[in-house]
Amino acid sequence: MKTISAKIVCVMAFAATCINIGAQSLDQAKRLYNEGKYAECMPAFEKLVKQSPNNSSYNQWYGICCYETGNVNEAEKYLKVAASRNAPDALKYLSEVYFKQYRFEEAATNLEDYIEAMTKKKQDTQVFEKRLEQIKNAARMVDKVENVQIIDSIITDKNKFLTAYTLSEECGTLYTYNDFFETTLANGSTVYMNQKGNKVYYGQETEDKQYCLYTQSRLLDKWGDKKELSETVNSSVDDNFPFVLPDGATIYFASKREGTIGGYDLYVTRYNINSNSYLAPEQLGMPFNSPYNDYMVVYDEVKNLGWFVSDRFQPEGKVCVYLFIPNTKNERIISDNPELKRKRAAVFSIHDSWAQDANYANLIELAHKEITIGKKQPKRDFVFVVNDKVSYYKLADFKSTDARNSYEKVIALRKQIKEQQAKLDKLRDTYSSVSSKRNELKPTILQAEKELDELLPQPDAMEKQARNAENLLLKK
Repeated sequence: MKTISAKIVCVMAFAATCINIGAQSLDQAKRLYNEGKYAECMPAFEKLVKQSPNNSSYNQWYGICCYETGNVNEAEKYLKVAASRNAPDALKYLSEVYFKQYRFEEAATNLEDYIEAMTKKKQDTQVFEKRLEQIKNAARMVDKVENVQIIDSIITDKNKFLTAYTLSEECGTLYTYNDFFETTLANGSTVYMNQKGNKVYYGQETEDKQYCLYTQSRLLDKWGDKKELSETVNSSVDDNFPFVLPDGATIYFASKREGTIGGYDLYVTRYNINSNSYLAPEQLGMPFNSPYNDYMVVYDEVKNLGWFVSDRFQPEGKVCVYLFIPNTKNERIISDNPELKRKRAAVFSIHDSWAQDANYANLIELAHKEITIGKKQPKRDFVFVVNDKVSYYKLADFKSTDARNSYEKVIALRKQIKEQQAKLDKLRDTYSSVSSKRNELKPTILQAEKELDELLPQPDAMEKQARNAENLLLKK
């Protein structure tokens, strides 16, 4: 009996010691957490959540630590447990997790629940109402994602991303700010110089520590006449990374202004000669913009290619430069599959945007070639990749009559799909706004959806048929 009693006493003493250590560890972890030192307190919360997997506070603290240290996907699991047990901040952070995963509807729902909880406590929700509008804007963007073919991507250091751009001479030249102005000051912006070499556009930090867009002209052998672009273009926050089309009137740039969905978003504006001013900037859609930083979009009209850079899904200090074929007709992804749109908007895989059986090796090679003024690429009605070495840009390029006929059908089918999608969108809008006619509209909508579903796979099949016919003739 004495032996058993002694063992019980030892066990109880050990348990008390563990509880004391756990309490000390928790106090220390909470202090580090409140100081924003998430990486330091994370191991303690991880241990606690393993010991008590249903504890709402432990799950919330550990989930927030995961999120703040960049492990967004891991954070979801713990924040969901905490949110289901009414932990106060879990809904807010879970909304941010879903936002970064492009699950915008779920992000909005969680933030709405958080706002409702704060409203009941009579707390100010203005900041979160503004955030909710950003999330809803992102949801609208992903629904209208553009059908852009992204043909290559290069991951590089953030301060070296310009090395991935090779512009045709006619499209101007890009420099880092420090190289162009020969300075060692900390400045992560860029300079664009037009093809004549007599005008530059650039981002520069002001006295208020925000970036604004400026332009200068070459006066004899010196740069001068420095001007800040108008208030229509520059905002009250950072505006940076300009690029100007050869027309001298169209400016693409990145901005953190109100209405963005990430850090930097991409915008375009045009100079109006009649009013001697710039038009209100338009926000680009997805896949160009994202919940992350997106900037330095460039269009090479000679090569009919473009680039933009993003830090989406990249570790600290790294960015991804995407090479794409410009979508001059602004065609959208035509699909009722939200997951497909989400993947294309996020660019989870560049191959998802490729045409069936396409190989873009020749275009990727072209992207890295220097083309001098006067050496232009042929006018392109479309880009049809025949094989690794051959691409066609107009119907007259086809050698095979059967292939040309097939591709004419591809063009006609894509036009028909676009018209059918527009018809369906109009019917759905009417259905949503007019409740009295819903019973009459429902069969019409269902029939339109059926017709669209039948049309969608046909262009890819016909394009494959055209490719096979053309390659068969070229091999002879």
